Amino acid sequence: MRAAFLLTIFLLSIGAWAPLCSCASTILECLNDRSDPSHPISPVIYTPNNGSFSSVLQEYIRNLRFNESYTKKPLFIVTATHLSHIQASILCAKEHGLQMKARSGGHDYEGVSYVSDVPFFILDMFNFRAVNVSIEDETAWVEAGATLGEVYYGIANKSNVHGFPAGVCPTVGVGGHISGGGYGNMMRKYGLTVDNVIDAKLIDVNGRLLDRKSMGEDLFWAITGGGASSFGVVLSYRINLVRVPPKVTVFSVRRTYDQNATNIVYRHQRVAHMLDPNLFIRLTLDVVNSTTQPGEKTIRATFNALFLGDSKTLLSTMNESFPELGLTQTDCTEMSWIESVLFYTSFPSGTPVEELLSRVPQVLVHLKRKSDYLQTPMPRDGIEFIFKKMVELQTPMLTFNPYGGRMAEIPSTAKPFPHRAGNIAKIQYATNWNEDGYEAAQHYLEITRQLYEYMTPFVSKNPREAFLNYRDLDLGINHNKGGRRSYLEGKTYGLKYFKENYNRLVKIKTKVDPDNFFRNEQSIPTFPTWRK
Repeated sequence: MRAAFLLTIFLLSIGAWAPLCSCASTILECLNDRSDPSHPISPVIYTPNNGSFSSVLQEYIRNLRFNESYTKKPLFIVTATHLSHIQASILCAKEHGLQMKARSGGHDYEGVSYVSDVPFFILDMFNFRAVNVSIEDETAWVEAGATLGEVYYGIANKSNVHGFPAGVCPTVGVGGHISGGGYGNMMRKYGLTVDNVIDAKLIDVNGRLLDRKSMGEDLFWAITGGGASSFGVVLSYRINLVRVPPKVTVFSVRRTYDQNATNIVYRHQRVAHMLDPNLFIRLTLDVVNSTTQPGEKTIRATFNALFLGDSKTLLSTMNESFPELGLTQTDCTEMSWIESVLFYTSFPSGTPVEELLSRVPQVLVHLKRKSDYLQTPMPRDGIEFIFKKMVELQTPMLTFNPYGGRMAEIPSTAKPFPHRAGNIAKIQYATNWNEDGYEAAQHYLEITRQLYEYMTPFVSKNPREAFLNYRDLDLGINHNKGGRRSYLEGKTYGLKYFKENYNRLVKIKTKVDPDNFFRNEQSIPTFPTWRK
C-alpha cells in the first residue's frame, strides 16, 4: 500500500502542471516582451526541455529532502543577470497569476524558495553576487546572491581588523540570511546581522527599484528580519562593517557524560549569556559511542568558542566564570578573524581563505531543523532527562547559542526579530540523514518532533518562540491567497516568529502588496478587507 501511495505521488508530481503548459508558454512570451532588449532574458530561462534544467535546479538545493523524484518541480527557472529580468519576472507572474519564488542560496530549511504545492517558477538570484567593500567608511554593498563566504573574503581582502556579524556557514546566500534576521558568533558583541544593515535595494510588486529612502522606514524595517520574500525581491543590502582585533582566540572542547557533562552543561546555561560580550561559547549536544561501555551510546557536549581578544585574557575570564569546563592554554588557538571563520566551519587547520569562495557545501544531506528559546536555565534533572531521551532517539542534535550582551540591549521592536532580552539562548534541533525516500524522511521528521516535545517544559511559552531563519513548517502553513482565513493561518506561525511585531508586519504587507503576490507557505499575509 505504501508503494502504491508513493507511485501516486510520483505520477502526480509529473503530471500536476501539464494543464498549464499553455500558461507557461504565454508567460515566457511575456518575459521576452518585457525584458530589456539589450539584455535579452531568453538565454537565462531554463525549462524542463532544456538539458541543463535539472542541474540548474539542483545546484542550489541544500536540503536533499526536497530533491526527491516526487518533489514538484518549477515550470521554469529564470537565472536573472539583469535588473530587467527581475522586473519582468514579477510583472509577468502577476499578470498571469503564476506563483514566483525567489532563491538566493537555497539554505532555507523547508525549501520554500524552490518548492511549492501550486504551479510556480523560480527567480534564481545567484548571478547577483557582487561584494563592494569600502574600508574608508566601513561599509559594503553586497548583492542578494552573494554567499557569506564571499562577503567575509571580500572584507578580509581589504582589512584584517574588520569583519561582519553573520552566520558560520560560508555557502549561505546573503538574501535569505539577512532578510530573516541572521546571526553569528559575534552577536553578543554586535547584535544580529540585521542590526548592522543600513540600506537596501528592493524591487517591489510594481517592478520599481527602491532604496531605503524611497521605500520608507516601515518597509525597510520589514525586510530586515521579517522575511523579504513577503514584500519584494531584494537586490542588495548595505552593511556596516565591525571592528575585530588583529588576533582572536578560538577553542573547541568536548566532554562526554562520563566527563561531567551534566554539570558543565548546567553551568553553561547559567553563565554563557553573562560572560564578556567579546566571548561566544556555542554548546552542541549529540549522541556518540561510549568509550567506557562498549556497545553503548552516550552524550557528548561540544563547546565551540570565539573570543575577540587574546588567549591570556580568555583563560582569565574562563577560570573566573566557567572553571567547570577546565579550559587550558593548549585548548586555545590565536588566529586572524578570517581564519576563525574557517575554524568555526570545521575546515582543517591550514585551509586557505580562498576556500570561502567555494559555493559547494561541505556536506549535502537530507535534513530537518526546528528552534526554541531558553528563558530559564534547565535544572540538573531536566538536563539528565533530555540526555536520556537523546540517547534513546540517537539522531537529533541540540545546539545552544547564548544571548546576553548586545542582544539583551536592543529593543524587541527595533527589528521584526523580537527574541532579545529575556532569552538566554536560542536552541536548534538538527537531524541529518542520508537515506532517500518518503519513509526515511517521515522517520527522521518524527524523531525530531519527539525531541522537540520532550523539551516543552524547559522552553519559552505563550507563544513558544521560533526563529524565522530556522524555517519550520510544523508551526503552520498558509494555504490561502488572502482573506480572513489567510490572516488567521499566518497568525499561528507569525506570533511564534515575530510576537508583538506580527501585526505591524501584516499592516506593512497590506500596504505594499495588497493582492498578496509575494507569498509562500509561511509568508506574511494581508489583513482581511474589514481590517484594512
